[in-house]
Amino acid sequence: MTTELPAVAPAVTAELVAALSPRLRKRLDAGIAKLADRPVVRDGDTVRITVDDEGSALELHAPEGAVADAAAIRCGCLLAPDCLHRAAAASAAPVADPTETVEVPVPDAPTPKASTAVSAPAPPPGPASDDSAPPPQLAAAEAVFAATAAVLDAGTDGSGAVLQAELLRAAHTARLAGLPRAATAAVSVVTGLRAARAADPAFRLAGLVTALSETLYVAHRVPLATGPELTGLRGTGRQPYAPNGSLRLYGLFSEPVLTASGYAGAVTWTADTEGRLYTVSDVAPGGAGRAVGAADRAVRIGDTALTHRELSRAGLAVSGATVSPTGRLGAGAGVRAVRASGADWRAEPLERLWTVPVAEQVGRALGGGADLLFLEVTLVGAVREAAGDCLLAECGGVPVRLTAAHDHPALPHRDNLRLLAAARGSRLRVITRLTPAPHARAQLLATEHPTISGSRVDLGLDRLHHADLPVPAPAAAVPAPEEAPLHLLRRRVEQAASGGRRVLAFPGSSAADVRRLHRHGLGTAGDVLDELLGAAAQRSRDAFGRLLPADTGRFARVWLTAARYTDEVDRTLCAAAWGG
Repeated sequence: MTTELPAVAPAVTAELVAALSPRLRKRLDAGIAKLADRPVVRDGDTVRITVDDEGSALELHAPEGAVADAAAIRCGCLLAPDCLHRAAAASAAPVADPTETVEVPVPDAPTPKASTAVSAPAPPPGPASDDSAPPPQLAAAEAVFAATAAVLDAGTDGSGAVLQAELLRAAHTARLAGLPRAATAAVSVVTGLRAARAADPAFRLAGLVTALSETLYVAHRVPLATGPELTGLRGTGRQPYAPNGSLRLYGLFSEPVLTASGYAGAVTWTADTEGRLYTVSDVAPGGAGRAVGAADRAVRIGDTALTHRELSRAGLAVSGATVSPTGRLGAGAGVRAVRASGADWRAEPLERLWTVPVAEQVGRALGGGADLLFLEVTLVGAVREAAGDCLLAECGGVPVRLTAAHDHPALPHRDNLRLLAAARGSRLRVITRLTPAPHARAQLLATEHPTISGSRVDLGLDRLHHADLPVPAPAAAVPAPEEAPLHLLRRRVEQAASGGRRVLAFPGSSAADVRRLHRHGLGTAGDVLDELLGAAAQRSRDAFGRLLPADTGRFARVWLTAARYTDEVDRTLCAAAWGG
């Protein structure tokens, strides 16, 4: 049902949940589950749900694709408007994030550079200030930190709709106070929680950890930062498109988009004659069906009738182009675009993307630039990991693990990866997305065809067949990568995000793990692990010996230290693994 509902603004969900009586709040999660079994009918901008056997209907009115006001959710049951149904529907719907890229040409502004495969893009602009944050921002940051700490204390299983609504309220407050980065991060946490609780195939625990870490970090630093650091922590709410003149673009590949927040579609990547990267996207509320079919829809730029699938192999001549700071092409009324010839990956101008040293590409990605890697690899085989089969390859003497970009069964990533594992010995150019890890690891997005010269395969859209594969070379022994035991700390960070503070508070000794970390030169990791487990177990008592509530703020700060430390060590080891 989630993919059929319109997105709901965070403030709306927070308002409806806050209006519930304590008794109804306790029943909210059960109400959401019950609502999921009810039929949903869309009629233009209105979505109707039959909420009971008497035919009472709940309506969500979204004239611009999202519900922006609590009054736009109406229920016909006898208890309305104070019923559970309105809050349950808002809590079940995707979260609308007001942060978006809007086409507002600024003639006097400098033309922004698109994301490039040669150098990292400049950080997004923000309000300049040499002073500390004003009181409204301090209060908003404190609210975001407290709400996120409560979620971390409870874990995914304990973070039901009520805790989620509190975090959405804090996110809305942060946006009003001029902290869009904190607001966006908080919404990402709620999205991750909902995906985890719904057992969504798109959910990744590592993604939730990243969202929690980002939210806590921004909220923690805002009261302490000044000048450029504070500007970066505030973030930018809307990124305007700016004029970019005429562009000659060459298609690289297309990839499907299917998010846990209820959005789906396709993004096509292109490059200009200098190797700068630009994207054309078609992403809107929807599910797997929209992700599968979006590649065959016409791209929304100019008058061209090219589909995303066709553009990934062809070219585009654009005049009056407008571009966002992230390289996304605008589709305003003044933009003109016509089909042009494409280019092979082994011919200019696309050839140059593969000539950039791999270590330099990895450094750019780790530094905040485009995270695509253009690699030439030899397929070695496959290895089974906890998350599924992983394709093994060799790239310039570096062993690389190539993983599926998405596990949803409607998308062909996993099946294609499994077939490519049988093409041992094939030397191919591929496009991947870097996955920071202690070893060389990346998501496989597109590849040259194993047997058809000049052809290529978009792993998320095209399907390989056994007949497409060459006769495999003999299997070779693949040594397991030697890694520092940072996972001993990382798994505790992830356990807390999943199971909450209480999971780390269980009796047990971490002495062996701490000693192992020290033996491998990770003494700081051992100290951080000790501190994390200690903070989880610490409970004070009052004068009568009764346990006081846990200090969720202290635990959140210690957990944040562990998460940030693990992330930084991962980045350092990642750069070293790729030869940096």
